[in-house]
Amino acid sequence: MALTSHDIERIANLARLELSSTESERMLSQLNEFFGIVEKMQAVDTSGIVPLSHPVAAIEDVQLRLREDVASEPDNREANQQNAPAVERGLFLVPKVIE
Repeated sequence: MALTSHDIERIANLARLELSSTESERMLSQLNEFFGIVEKMQAVDTSGIVPLSHPVAAIEDVQLRLREDVASEPDNREANQQNAPAVERGLFLVPKVIE
């Protein structure tokens, strides 16, 4: 799939970009190179190959490395609310904006 200069103009218009003629030509060549790479990748026969969940999974087992969800800071709610103009039951009170 090769793009034309008309396609670049349309994409630039949709993206609200103003491209000079040299920028447009450079963008055309870069996008066409990219689509050429994609076409080469699509030409590779991948039938029978199981998709990887992560690229590293090809060389080692990958497990989710999630840390425990533990509070690491002390509860400073009361100290943080000392300068608030209005607090009720541990919550900041703010003026009503919408009627």
